[in-house]
Amino acid sequence: MGKLYLVPTPIGNLEDITFRAIKVLKNADLILVEDSRRSSKLLSYYGINKPIKKYHSYNEHIKLNSFISELKKEKSIVLITDAGTPSISDPGFLLVRESIKNEIEIECLPGATAIIPALVQSGLPSERFVFEGFLPVRKGRKKRLEELEQEKRTIIIYESPHRIIKTLNDLLLFFSENRMIAISREMTKIYQETYRGSIKQTLEHFKRKSPKGEFVICISGKSYK
Repeated sequence: MGKLYLVPTPIGNLEDITFRAIKVLKNADLILVEDSRRSSKLLSYYGINKPIKKYHSYNEHIKLNSFISELKKEKSIVLITDAGTPSISDPGFLLVRESIKNEIEIECLPGATAIIPALVQSGLPSERFVFEGFLPVRKGRKKRLEELEQEKRTIIIYESPHRIIKTLNDLLLFFSENRMIAISREMTKIYQETYRGSIKQTLEHFKRKSPKGEFVICISGKSYK
């Protein structure tokens, strides 16, 4: 049997990658990438020239069996995504699950993620938290927000620039306007910033300042004072 490696990649700054991750990528028989245009920048930066194939949310069901077959041929396959750790709001779960079913060895390397840095620098309690990924866009959104309003742990969600105002409006509708939040954008990049305040203050801030970049929203739990 071969081996499947899950390798985190930088979420912005190309130097946020471990020596071990580079070594694993250089020794791979095949690298699965989410977007070859984005991954090629990273691979080229570190002089990695290995065969690549696309593996993303639109083809993962179609390509799954062929990659499992490659792993059974004692191939070393590395899965990376555009940014961060595979399977965290990115493709990876199906391949991991199928590899386990086929008794294929799996190794996930530690590395870049936006969740922990955003939480640690938020100033909100970090000993217990819940990660929600992206909220449902339509179906199930109201129910999810109602459930989260009762959550006592710090809540972390991802959001895109074109939906951040809508999400803040929804938080204002379902949560107390004084609930404290911290929003980090463009993590590890040159324009990285974190805005902290109440939901109402944060909404007013981003209405004045056009939102750009990818966002991590940390919301204080209901019990936070």
